[in-house]
Amino acid sequence: MPIKLIVNGQARELDVDPDMPLLWAIRDHLQLTGTKFGCGMALCGACTVHIDGQATRSCVTPVATAQGRQITTIEGLSTPAGHAVQQAWIALNVPQCGYCQSGQLMSAAALLASNPHPSDADIDSAMAGNICRCATYVRIRGAIHQAAETLSAGATA
Repeated sequence: MPIKLIVNGQARELDVDPDMPLLWAIRDHLQLTGTKFGCGMALCGACTVHIDGQATRSCVTPVATAQGRQITTIEGLSTPAGHAVQQAWIALNVPQCGYCQSGQLMSAAALLASNPHPSDADIDSAMAGNICRCATYVRIRGAIHQAAETLSAGATA
C-alpha cells in the first residue's frame, strides 16, 4: 500500500517500506537533497525537517509515521521565520562548509515560530541537537537573534 505524504505543500505518493527512514524517502524517492544524512542516529541534526511545524530528525523517523502530516524540507521553508533566518544566515556569513546548514536553518526556524523572542539559553537549548563541525555556533546564535529582530519589526520578504 502506498505511503501518502504532504511534502512542501504537495501531495506525494510513494511505494516504499513503511519503516524506511523519512530521510531516504525525501532524498532518494522525492529527489529533495537539501536534507542531509549526517549520523543516522538523530544526534547531529543534519537531517532536520519540520513535521507539522516541529523540528524532527528524519533519519530515525519511519516514513509511515509522517503519512498525512505536513512535512517541510529546506526546499520548502517559506515561512516568515524561515525567510528571516535565511536572510540573517547570509548577512552574518554563518556557513563555512555548509553541510549542517539545512538542519541548522530548520531548527532555527522552528524555534522562532514557537518562540519569537528567544534568550541565549532558549537558542542553546533548541539548537543543542545540531552539530556544526566548523563551530560557527556564535554566528548561529547571532543570526537567530537578528532573525528574531527582523520578525519583530515585520521586515521579512
